[in-house]
Amino acid sequence: MIRTLIVDDDALVRLGLADVLDGDDSITVIDRVADGPRAIAQALAHRIDVALVDIRMPRMDGITTTARLRALPRPPKVIVLTTFDLDEYVHDALTAGADGFLLKDADPAEIVRAVHLVAAGSAMLHPHAARALIDRHHRTARPRTATARTLVSRLTARERDVFGLLAEGATNADIARTLGMRESTVKAHVSRILAALEVTNRVQAALLARDAGLTP
Repeated sequence: MIRTLIVDDDALVRLGLADVLDGDDSITVIDRVADGPRAIAQALAHRIDVALVDIRMPRMDGITTTARLRALPRPPKVIVLTTFDLDEYVHDALTAGADGFLLKDADPAEIVRAVHLVAAGSAMLHPHAARALIDRHHRTARPRTATARTLVSRLTARERDVFGLLAEGATNADIARTLGMRESTVKAHVSRILAALEVTNRVQAALLARDAGLTP
């Protein structure tokens, strides 16, 4: 069962998201809260697998909330939800540690799929968010290439195999099947890879792979 938390200051949005997620037998909504501080309190009180967090909220915005949630001892995965697809939101959300970015007008099935993907250790970007991120990438010079390549050089040969598939968006299960490994072994490799690359999640690792010239 995937344990979720909905964080949005709009009561109707909270209700709508809860209805969407409750329609999937493998997802349960632990709570619906209106702001960041309450989200953090719930994440401390309960095991939350995936939090769906709005960008614009009172008391604490979604970017700060995401960073605070990801810094907890038992950090939930975070999918940022917004009606805005400005590229600074995408970049800031991913920098804060978000594993997914969806617009609120996404199809309900896409939201459910995103929860499953993120809970399984993958990442999910709404096509508009992905386009914004790619555009930002093309607009910005990449002096970080040398640094990215230095970080990648820390990986062992086997970790590079795992990293290559991870950067392409493969889940742990996919990587295990492709490389003939146990999924638990893949999880251990992924943890070491994220630590070696000095990133907090798979999305940031994939961006670093692009900086290093490993992916288009």
